[in-house]
Formats: sequence, structure tokens, C-alpha cells
Amino acid sequence: MIRSMTAFSHRELTIEHGTLQWEARSVNHRYLDISLRLPEEFRSLENSFRETIQSTLKRGKLDAALRFTPMTGNNSEIRINEPLARALIIACRQLETITDNPEPLKAVDILRWPGVAQDATPDRDILAAHAKALLQDMLDDLLETREREGKRLSEFLYQRCDQIAEITVRIRKHRPGIIAGQREKILNRIEELKISPDYNRIEQELVILAQRLDVEEELDRLMAHLDEINAVLERDEPVGRRLDFLMQELNREANTLASKSNDSDTTQAAVDLKVMIEQMREQVQNIE
Repeated sequence: MIRSMTAFSHRELTIEHGTLQWEARSVNHRYLDISLRLPEEFRSLENSFRETIQSTLKRGKLDAALRFTPMTGNNSEIRINEPLARALIIACRQLETITDNPEPLKAVDILRWPGVAQDATPDRDILAAHAKALLQDMLDDLLETREREGKRLSEFLYQRCDQIAEITVRIRKHRPGIIAGQREKILNRIEELKISPDYNRIEQELVILAQRLDVEEELDRLMAHLDEINAVLERDEPVGRRLDFLMQELNREANTLASKSNDSDTTQAAVDLKVMIEQMREQVQNIE
């Protein structure tokens, strides 16, 4: 199944110490371009996050942001650095023995000492594990969105391929009559002029004209490219670049067909082909 490169995903997880949120947007890009916005406490995990993304996505410009909102309110608590607090108490008691007017030790004074009172922050390894798991969950959701959009794109491409094939068949059936019509037109003109031409030379010129107007090779290549597009759409891998190349080839054949056209029907058919190919090319730009 082909995938689009355009998608959006948002995932949120509430844990004991707060809420993690991942949000990502992806659009079309020639290569995989990753832009991450992370809280300061997650900066060290950026390479790990990038590796996770690169193992899941192959093309597209991805803008992803992680937010962490610490838990507040009744669940907040203060941790005591007990070794430091005990050392302070011992030091104060030693001072009491050498001070003439010792003041009683107050607990609040100990809490004010730098490093004694600590916020209850979560274990970084646990927080990192939750963030990576949530990232993978978000990427899975992003892939599902890209696959749904890719399915719509593939249906559109299949439809356009069928329409181009119908036009190609119609042109192939129509072209033999063009050469015959040119021959009849030249012979009628000779009759009107009442001249005695060299019919061998006329036949030679008609052969040259038929060769110049022959589009069988272009029509064969058009059909071959359509078969290749249908085969590529069945692959389970990124095919956007290959499809883009095939669009260029289709457009080249349509241009050649238009240049060899000498009747309004073939010219109009060539214009229709170019319009359809351009519509396909625009959609292919969004395929991974």
C-alpha cells in the first residue's frame, strides 16, 4: 500500500508525575527532513527519538514537538536529602558546645539550606521510556493516516491510468484513417489541378509523410509506462520517486504525440493526456 506524506497526529499520556504530549505534522518533501522541539530535560534523547522516526518513516518533512507538564496540586511533594540534613544537625550540635548563647535548632532553618529540600522529580529513565513509547504510538497513528490518504491517492492514479489507456486505444484506432485521408486529399488536389504527376514520387512522399506522422512507438511506450505505474502501485515500499520519474516519461510521450499530430482529434487527445498526466504528477508529489 502506498502512503501519502501529508498527515497529522497527536498523542497524550498522563503518568504519576505529569502529562506527556507528542504532536506531529508531516508534508511532502524529497527526502526525510525531521524537525524536533523538545523540553530541556529531554534534549539528551534527541538522537534516540530521531532513530525511532527514521526507522518508521522514509520520506517527508516532519515537524514534531514533545511537551511535558509536571503534576501540580495535591500530588506534589518535597523530598528531603537526609544525609545532608543529618550532617547539618551534627554540625549545629557541635557549634552549640562552643557557643555561649546557643539558639535552639529549628527544622525550617534546615529546610532553607540549599539542597536539603528537593522537588519530587520522576526517574529520568522511566520518563524517557514513556516518551519513546508515546512517540512510537504517535508514529503508528501517523502511518495509519498516511496509509488512508495513500489509498485515496492510489485510487485516483488507477482511475487516471484507465482513462489514459482508453485515450491511447482511441488514438491507435483513429490514426490509420489519418494517413488514408491525407492520401485521398493529395490525389483529389491533383485532380482539381488537372496535372499529370509522377505517381511513384507521390507514393514516396506519402510513405515519408506516414513515417513522420507514425505514433505507434509513442503509443506503445505510453501503454508500457501505464503498466509500470500499475505494478509500482502494488509494491509495499516507498515509490514516490519512481512514480515521479514515470510521470516525466508519460509527459514526454504526450508532447511527442502532440508534435506529430496533424488533425484536431489527435491534438485534442494529446491535450487531454497532458492534463491528466499533470493531475497525476501533482498527486504523486504527496506520495512517500
